[in-house]
Amino acid sequence: MVKHHTKFIFVTGGVISSLGKGIAAASIGALLESRGLQVTILKLDPYLNVDPGTMNPFQHGEVFVTSDGTETDLDLGHYERYLNKDLGKVNSVTAGQIYQSVLDKERAGDYLGNTVQVIPHVTDQIKAAIYAAAAGYDVLICEVGGTVGDIESLPFLETIRQMRGDEGYKNTVFIHASYVPILDEIGEIKTKPTQHSVKELLGIGIQPDVLLLRAGRKIPSDIKKKIALFCNVPEKQVVSCPNLETVYEVPLLLREEGIDDILVEHLNIWARAPNLSPWKHIVNEIKNPQTLLSIAVVGKYTSLAESYKSIHEALVHAGIENHAQAKIVYIDADDIEAKGAAKMLKHADAILVPGGFGQRGINGKIAAVKYAREHKVPFLGICLGLQIAVIEFARNVAKLNEATSQEFDEHADTQVIHIMEDQKRIHKKGGTMRLGNYETIIQPHTLAHKIYQHDQIVERHRHRFEVNNSYRDILALAGLVFSGLSPDKDLVEIVEISNHPFFIACQSHPEFQSRPLKPHPLFVGFIAAAIDKKNASV
Repeated sequence: MVKHHTKFIFVTGGVISSLGKGIAAASIGALLESRGLQVTILKLDPYLNVDPGTMNPFQHGEVFVTSDGTETDLDLGHYERYLNKDLGKVNSVTAGQIYQSVLDKERAGDYLGNTVQVIPHVTDQIKAAIYAAAAGYDVLICEVGGTVGDIESLPFLETIRQMRGDEGYKNTVFIHASYVPILDEIGEIKTKPTQHSVKELLGIGIQPDVLLLRAGRKIPSDIKKKIALFCNVPEKQVVSCPNLETVYEVPLLLREEGIDDILVEHLNIWARAPNLSPWKHIVNEIKNPQTLLSIAVVGKYTSLAESYKSIHEALVHAGIENHAQAKIVYIDADDIEAKGAAKMLKHADAILVPGGFGQRGINGKIAAVKYAREHKVPFLGICLGLQIAVIEFARNVAKLNEATSQEFDEHADTQVIHIMEDQKRIHKKGGTMRLGNYETIIQPHTLAHKIYQHDQIVERHRHRFEVNNSYRDILALAGLVFSGLSPDKDLVEIVEISNHPFFIACQSHPEFQSRPLKPHPLFVGFIAAAIDKKNASV
């Protein structure tokens, strides 16, 4: 196998899932980048789905889409936001993809009749994915999804165990993130779960070099010393990572704990001192806002905030830019349908309708858009949010009373939203939508042009349905502005209405490109409009 000069950092997790390994890995990447190193990240996900594109958001959170059109786990969003760079297909690998590749090779005769086994064939395929992601970088951070002890994670853990032998001690680091519970009744910190988790790793053949301890509060030195003793890790390499006011404080915390010094010393890398002033600025703005806002996000997956993770973060980023804190209130569209938009939305400084699929909650979303339009509340629609905005406008302004989407009613006569032409012959669900970067031409003298300050932009997409061109003239005559179109003018990408302080919707997912160091202009404008509304009502 071809060797590279890249150094490898492997991040695993133990005790419980949802420890924040993705944020920890991304924060380590940001720290190392601040020291002048070229860093990239890879997520190894143990589930057998080829990608998360068909998975229920209630189970797995949002589906993140990269610029090259890859549907990935939401951790890729953390990676892009902290490293401030675009990632792609090579940065996300699932067990489903690995096994599919191995079986394709077996069918093609690539193994020359050998018995195909997890070792070496599956592990070699995982190694190939790791090396593909690492090419050209100083450091690859590789997060292994799941929890140590999960049967489906074993091939990935075996692979990284082998890589220490392949690459050597000075070129590999094992970081193990573990949960340290604190008993509420007596405040006692329990170390036994971490000891057992490390024991599980040792049974696989991996001795962690660094322990990252997740807990509700900072772990004191005597507990660190105890864990170091029982887990055979140097005390200085036991790192405390407590809950924080904002996840963007994690790079600063890890710097205080000295994890970057530990890593560069272990990997024998010369690197300059870190420059963390941008992260200090971000944290200061989040903790000391000049304005507090209430932003209503009206969706159907509101019981799991992770379903709208990138939208949540994009609103935080826009708040930083506007010296404001956006308190995000998730409102179930079904509740609006049952209780009324006026009751549910009367305290909102702005209203956002995000993407989604299926008919449930549609009437509630339409009511939310109608409320925002009629009461001059700043409104932003994203993907399905654009389609809902068009349907609401068609029904209540253009007087197309039966207006709907083909997605909601296959046999309706007034389908102002219908399936894209090139989607009609597609029957497989996974990875078949309009995905990734596409260009949009912005029309002059529009709100969209004022926001973007460009005639042409590129945004990421994930959808099957579009505005039906048969109704464009009717809707335009009624006052709907088509301010963004595809280069061939066949697809509507952005709509807005002019007799409103801020009412705009896009077919794309701009939240995927928002970063704390570079907020997306659409969200910045949205939050600025919310501030104007709040100030006007005082």
